[in-house]
Amino acid sequence: MKRTLMSVVVLAGALALTGCSGSEEPTPQDTSTVAGAEAGDAAAHNDADVMFAQMMIPHHEQAITMADVVLAKDGTSPEVTELAAEVKAAQAPEIEQLGQWLDAWGADRSAEHSGHAGMSGMMTEEDLQALDEASAPESDRLFLEQMIAHHRGAVEMAQTEIESGADPSAVELAQSVVETQAAEIDAMEALLTSM
Repeated sequence: MKRTLMSVVVLAGALALTGCSGSEEPTPQDTSTVAGAEAGDAAAHNDADVMFAQMMIPHHEQAITMADVVLAKDGTSPEVTELAAEVKAAQAPEIEQLGQWLDAWGADRSAEHSGHAGMSGMMTEEDLQALDEASAPESDRLFLEQMIAHHRGAVEMAQTEIESGADPSAVELAQSVVETQAAEIDAMEALLTSM
């Protein structure tokens, strides 16, 4: 009972302090809000966290599109098939998590500068068309080359989040992206060498 009462008192105090902010113009630091990174978890976030989520969603979506292209082809090697399936399995839940964070933070799911062509590691329409039109084993090689570049772009964005982000869960996801995708880059480079 005491613990519940103490929790209520602490929560009421925090709400009272929040309500006393007045109508002053927010300072740059005030633009970071408090929102749930996970259900029941309050964590401060900043513009770097928002940008990471907004950019990583379309980046991951394109990786899944690329994986779907090779998974639909006849003659795709078992190694490439396994890698493409792993990409989908890892990145689909991350897209969902990133979207939930953006919703919790009150941010749009896409950045205002929504042109993704300049985003690090993104394939062009021509790249995707070449992958789509290629037959195995050429499509295996193209997929590996494109996904290596794509993963390097994701690692670069994740490292920026690790350095500049404030939300602990977003930074943790970025660290996971770096570790997972760096290992996949190594595996893909080894596959390319063996072709």
